[in-house]
Amino acid sequence: MNLLLRNALLLDPETGEYTEGDLRCADGRIVETGRGLTADVRTEDLRGAVVLPGLIDAHVHVTASTADLGSLPSTAPSYVALQSARTMNGMLSRGFTTVRDASGADYGLADAQAEGLFRGPRLLFCGRALSQTGGHGDNRSRGTHRHDDHPCCAGLGRIADGVDAVRAAARDELRKGAHHIKVMASGGVASPTDRIDSTQYSAEEMRAVVEEAEAANRYVAAHAYTARAVNRALELGVRSIEHGNLLDDRSVELFREHDAFLVPTLVTYWALKEEGREFGLPEASWRKVDEVLGAGLAALERAARGGVKLVYGTDLLGGMHRHQNTEFRLRAEVQTPLEVLRSATTVAAELVNLSGEIGTLRPGAHADLLVVEGDPLADIGVLADPQHIRHVVQGGEVVG
Repeated sequence: MNLLLRNALLLDPETGEYTEGDLRCADGRIVETGRGLTADVRTEDLRGAVVLPGLIDAHVHVTASTADLGSLPSTAPSYVALQSARTMNGMLSRGFTTVRDASGADYGLADAQAEGLFRGPRLLFCGRALSQTGGHGDNRSRGTHRHDDHPCCAGLGRIADGVDAVRAAARDELRKGAHHIKVMASGGVASPTDRIDSTQYSAEEMRAVVEEAEAANRYVAAHAYTARAVNRALELGVRSIEHGNLLDDRSVELFREHDAFLVPTLVTYWALKEEGREFGLPEASWRKVDEVLGAGLAALERAARGGVKLVYGTDLLGGMHRHQNTEFRLRAEVQTPLEVLRSATTVAAELVNLSGEIGTLRPGAHADLLVVEGDPLADIGVLADPQHIRHVVQGGEVVG
């Protein structure tokens, strides 16, 4: 918990500037930075290596041990928990010290990580995503009638129809400690019976979810692809749009008007196309990938050019989690390395309401840090290839 890093290049993502010096951690927090610091604690002489804040991935599914999401509810919760712990262990090794789960994870996993029962990043969870019948969170096939929402079962979504039902569902997830509420506002790739270009939930239902989240000082994240679904969700008070591959110029205006965030997840479409079937993605879902794959980079470029707040997210499933850092390389096709780094540090921290706590090297923040070889502002490969990571520091302790 107490650590001194000496002779480092300290990278401030906010300014994009390097400072030569030392950084001292105590009781899990950054205490001071400067030159010539001394302390009777574990000391690492970094000899000019770069220190930056631990990375934040704002769209993960740590319980998604397979791309066949419909199979999760029939999987033993104990098995899912152990798979999740292994997945989170890998995320920490790749430099991600905080992750925001976009449905599936619960307070049990978050508590276990916080108590040190397994190695992994800090977990910001939302419980189950809210979905209408036949929506992106409804994984029943056309021939299946019953849907088991029992809390003992694994799964990413829960079905709620009507204003009263969605209010109750949102309140239930908030009761269990949800950091945010996830709502399915359009069709998606992995759901068997909806269309990607559909809108989901009525305006009254969506507004009710937003009201419940705001009443608890939380916010709503919405899965949405098309401009119609994105714009509708933003107008109804959603704080973050997940994916947004088919947004338009009006979307960009609405993001700015509502001070909202976009969380693109380019790497998951690339991975699903390349490996999805190998890791359990049903054929029908695989065929839907092309509808959003090509549009993702164009949407990112449009949003970046329009001044939208962009946040790092990956949305990987099953064995494809290992591609988590590849998102850096994909985004660098249209953004500078500094802009991409900010999306995984300062801007992500703002989205999750933890500015000053994570994503920064300022004193008082959690001592979640990366020590890397090379200049990430000159070469995005330093972030895209985890082999450049020399140390991962979590809570002031070297954990990798």
